[in-house]
Amino acid sequence: MAAAAELPFTIGVEEEFLLVDAESGHVVLAASELLRLLDGEPAVAAEFMRYQIETASAVCAGLGQVRAELGRLRGLLADAAERAGCLLVASGVLPFGGTTGPSAVTDRPRYRLLAARFPDLVASAGTCGCHVHIGVPSRELGVQVLSRLRPWLPQLLAISANSPYAFGRDTGWASWRHPLWSQWPTARPPEIWTDARHYDASLRALVASGAAIDPRGVHLYARLSPRYPTVEIRITDVCLSVDEAVLLAGLVRAMVATAVEEFGEGRPPAPVRTETITAALTAAARHGLDGLGIDVVSGNAVPQRDLVAAFLEHVRPGLAVTGDGDTVDRLAAGVAVGGTGADRQRALWAGSATPREFARALAAATMERISPELVGDGDSRP
Repeated sequence: MAAAAELPFTIGVEEEFLLVDAESGHVVLAASELLRLLDGEPAVAAEFMRYQIETASAVCAGLGQVRAELGRLRGLLADAAERAGCLLVASGVLPFGGTTGPSAVTDRPRYRLLAARFPDLVASAGTCGCHVHIGVPSRELGVQVLSRLRPWLPQLLAISANSPYAFGRDTGWASWRHPLWSQWPTARPPEIWTDARHYDASLRALVASGAAIDPRGVHLYARLSPRYPTVEIRITDVCLSVDEAVLLAGLVRAMVATAVEEFGEGRPPAPVRTETITAALTAAARHGLDGLGIDVVSGNAVPQRDLVAAFLEHVRPGLAVTGDGDTVDRLAAGVAVGGTGADRQRALWAGSATPREFARALAAATMERISPELVGDGDSRP
């Protein structure tokens, strides 16, 4: 992702994808071939495993630009994958098998060090997420934002859940990626930090304990980006369609803008226990939208759709600032009716007689065209 522009609440989106065999659905170690074919494209990079590939959008001023960027990059990767004899798939985990052990790790010093430090995690490390970056004026303000958005991370996960299948079976989870990714010793919700010094001290302590190789390797579900002047949300699965990724970007930007408003008004962070947020994330990962979630304030079990509705009301002030309300409402309504990526994966599975059919259906869904009524959403803000 390029350096953030001098605009409030700019957006950058990083998406991770799987490369799978068109016949078996097994992952293939083809990332280096795609990178060769796309030589000169700075927005595409290798990931931890050689069957993964990552894109990073330009810094975007609005959701229309986000949509164009993500559509362009998915198109480049899908075309390159076809030329390399495989398929590009947007799923949080491997639907089928393939080579997943140490021999599949990308041959780069950082990745070799991670594999050596955490050998028991390598086999399940090839999960794919969507990371949304929102530009903030300072690290101090970014810390205040993190402390205020933490209660709503379960709703983002419920909306984005897109990994129900692993190794040819239904896991029973909407996001199987979440429990896999959460095995990393620093995968946890952000805390309530008083300032940037407090935040930095927390990261240094985790690195000193051996739980991470460096601050960049601290896998908080939301954090200050170690590379860009942004707040980075990392809790979500990669989205099955571009529309859902645009929805996610709009919601995260509204979360950040709402948190900035709250801080400006002198409202303190909600005193929610980290353990309760963790339990709520597990419920969201297990059930997605259609099941019980956990109200992190009361601790009660509540239908997740009710919690998502409360979340959408919570971010109304931020949507008013960003001007994204109409687009977010349309896209959220689409997910409410059409289901999450996990729901649609299950429908595709039910309609597929073989792994070949399912892999091709997932690849087609990854490149689903934008609905005509959604093409015109713009970048305006009040």
